[in-house]
Amino acid sequence: MEQSDFPAPADGFVVTHFLVVSDQDRSREFYKNVFGAKVVLERDPVILKIANTWLILNAGGGPTDDKPTVTLTTPPDPNRTSAFLNIRVADIARAYKEWSAKGAQFLTEPKDHGREIRAYIRDPDGHLIEVGEARR
Repeated sequence: MEQSDFPAPADGFVVTHFLVVSDQDRSREFYKNVFGAKVVLERDPVILKIANTWLILNAGGGPTDDKPTVTLTTPPDPNRTSAFLNIRVADIARAYKEWSAKGAQFLTEPKDHGREIRAYIRDPDGHLIEVGEARR
């Protein structure tokens, strides 16, 4: 593993996204196969370098001493969300075709909203992923 692949900066900070998953192997393969993520750490937790960011996938669990009232869980209702991944692409028609062929299940075909064209995917645990192409 190259140091630049691991989200541990020598100075300042980096932003990663953490998702609670029910099956680390299944989720790792989804992000690797659909989005071309580079596997930095196989599991416990899974760490992926995906485009210009990192994604951490780990099992849920109960409170810990540093988050004494928080339980981590997969989305209980995939139709209700307060956060989602947002991926910007240069060509949404191409991404839709390629990622669908790799197993991504889009909720709809890309929809034109004037300033952007967008569509949404759910990962294996129901996490929402927005895919959008900005209009210039």
